[in-house]
Amino acid sequence: MLAALPAASLLADTPPPQPLPALAASPAETSVLGVSSGGYMATQLAVAWPERFTGLGVLAAGPWSCAQGSLGLALGQCMSTRRGMPDMQALTQRLAGYRERDLVGEAEALEALRVYVWHGGADEVVEPRLGEALAEQFRGWLKDPSQLQLRQDAEVGHGWPVDTTVAHADGDELADCHDAGPPHLLACGLDIAGDALHWLHGDQTAPTGGAPPGELQRFDQGDYDAKGLADTGYLFVPEGCEAGGCRVSMALHGCSMAAEQIGEAFVRHSGLNAWAAENRRIVVYPQAETRLGNPQACWDWWGYAESTWQIDPMHDSRQGTQTRALMAMLERLQDTPRTR
Repeated sequence: MLAALPAASLLADTPPPQPLPALAASPAETSVLGVSSGGYMATQLAVAWPERFTGLGVLAAGPWSCAQGSLGLALGQCMSTRRGMPDMQALTQRLAGYRERDLVGEAEALEALRVYVWHGGADEVVEPRLGEALAEQFRGWLKDPSQLQLRQDAEVGHGWPVDTTVAHADGDELADCHDAGPPHLLACGLDIAGDALHWLHGDQTAPTGGAPPGELQRFDQGDYDAKGLADTGYLFVPEGCEAGGCRVSMALHGCSMAAEQIGEAFVRHSGLNAWAAENRRIVVYPQAETRLGNPQACWDWWGYAESTWQIDPMHDSRQGTQTRALMAMLERLQDTPRTR
């Protein structure tokens, strides 16, 4: 299994990463998708800057701001529910307080999003009812409930389900659909990447088979100063997108799914690249790092990047260090290259 190989051997002998390129990407039809901690972070981005996104895709995660800056709540109400379900009224009040301080987007922008929520019914890491709570939260925010799709697959565990014919992976590179585990890419025969993109952006041209035409690039994340970021991120650029005008999706890995831990499995085999290549869509894969206090390379959905210097961490707002860094990456891709 790919996850069993040392990360150093998976990433050795690769050239140094280059700065993230300005690709004159279109600001229209931008989406952010994430799984597990990446799902929580994706929701944080979409709520903080809803005017910058058309679509939000969340796999195996619960409500916005579920942890409220507390690791205890993260573990006891937002993964397991041994401390009960999240206090949804408290989350509503947190959002209202942020909005009063201009720390999240306006309600009118948030209500325009399209939202895709997926959860496996056999998930033993994040309680499946938390996905339902996220869906219910968005039903209260969206202009029309028809903008949201909640998909639940009863026999699927924790992770990102893939169809191997689309994701270009074999069984040895993936986890079991039900039992899950590293690399948390689940061999279920379910093309969740395509399903999500169809919902968020309308009818998409299906992949034709074979390796997706385009280039998977490594980029230097050192330009984006934020606690918890790895040195290197990944970018898939379909053929022709170097000339500008392509749209962007940001894909956020879950805990124990960073390249440091599972090599390039997620950035190559989620299925997103195959759909992106056929639909002129750039995919950026930022990477979190393992470190003391975050040994599984999770995205900051409980406040670890701010808790050492803020009594009330604002990781889930526009002031979050990681949220700002991720938005800066998106803005860079949408910049126009400078001519010499």
